[in-house]
Amino acid sequence: MAKFIFFIALIAVVFWALGAKRRSARSEAPPPPPPPQPPQPPQPQSMVSCAQCGLHLPGGDALPGRGGAFCSAAHRAAYEAAHAGD
Repeated sequence: MAKFIFFIALIAVVFWALGAKRRSARSEAPPPPPPPQPPQPPQPQSMVSCAQCGLHLPGGDALPGRGGAFCSAAHRAAYEAAHAGD
């Protein structure tokens, strides 16, 4: 009977030691990385109007030409053809 109690106590000590090892391994883990920062919103752009049709569009999307800014290559070509002598 004493051997049986000693064997049960030995198993309990082993399980306790394994549990303590797991707990210490979890506490030594590095903290999780901080969440990523949300992307910055795009900066506002100045608006320009097409010299041919008057459409307002962001300056970054406009096509430059001899008469100003244009909304498309077709409007730039039409404007430059109409004002070729200017």
